[in-house]
Amino acid sequence: MSDVTTRVKRTEEEEVEQESEQSTACPECGGNLISDTEHGETVCEECGLVVDEDQVDRGPEWRAFDSKEKNEKSRVGAPTTNTMHDKGLSTNIDWRNKDAYGNSLGSRQREKMQRLRKWNERFRTRDSKERNLKQALGEIDRMASALGLPNNVRETASVIYRRALDEDLLPGRSIEGVSTACVYAAARQAGVPRSLDEIADVSRVEKSEVARTYRYVVRELNLEVKPADPESYVPRFASGLDLSDEAEHRARELLQTAKEKGVHSGKSPVGLAAAAVYAAALLTNEKTTQAEVSEVADISEVTIRNRYHELLEAEEAPAMA
Repeated sequence: MSDVTTRVKRTEEEEVEQESEQSTACPECGGNLISDTEHGETVCEECGLVVDEDQVDRGPEWRAFDSKEKNEKSRVGAPTTNTMHDKGLSTNIDWRNKDAYGNSLGSRQREKMQRLRKWNERFRTRDSKERNLKQALGEIDRMASALGLPNNVRETASVIYRRALDEDLLPGRSIEGVSTACVYAAARQAGVPRSLDEIADVSRVEKSEVARTYRYVVRELNLEVKPADPESYVPRFASGLDLSDEAEHRARELLQTAKEKGVHSGKSPVGLAAAAVYAAALLTNEKTTQAEVSEVADISEVTIRNRYHELLEAEEAPAMA
């Protein structure tokens, strides 16, 4: 009986496999089938045969021509996000005392809404862990905004902080310190690094604590953070100084030559990037001063001068040989 059952199962599996192959292959020429969602058809990529038509469109029945119109017509809420302590799944009661038509609420209704807001806030943060997370994610959002970091960095920083909280890394360390370290790590992972000085400027903790907490978080969570590449700072510095694309490209070339010669080893990537931008501006006849570069890069003029000479020496080395 067991042999018969096994054969029946094998036969059924073979039939399923044949059906799946037929559903992805053209019955005419055996080519790949693709779905044309705009016209509701399944078409062969090779011969153009329409295999299926009048498919159900699972998208919205309305059309929108800009983001504002799309937001007005959409009937679903915002997507879940790690940047909110409840991932955006709770109810928010607007602070403006107005109804759906924009009319002001009466005094009794205002008092009622105030009580509802208070209880809603209490239910959203019922325990110390949620209160901790709410405060930390608020700090991450504040610092990311001040540093001009994109949303993907905020999401990554929030995920890192959640991991640190779950693995009990916070006792003995401040919420601000750990959240700052998470922003620093997330920015480096995303390829849009900020210097430790820039991070410390927007943080509520000292630079030394940020560096110490960052090393601790990276070590304990086994985060893969590559050394900062000087080239990743170039677009931001060039934009801050209103330099041309030619100057930015020349700065990248100087840094690539420095890497080939090993000049970058042991040097601050911020200093190298600032010096490369300054040198590139001079080489492309664009007016800029060391003081302007120093202000944009938040690094001393002495460092810029030293790295500037090293970059030019590396650039001229082949010709001298």
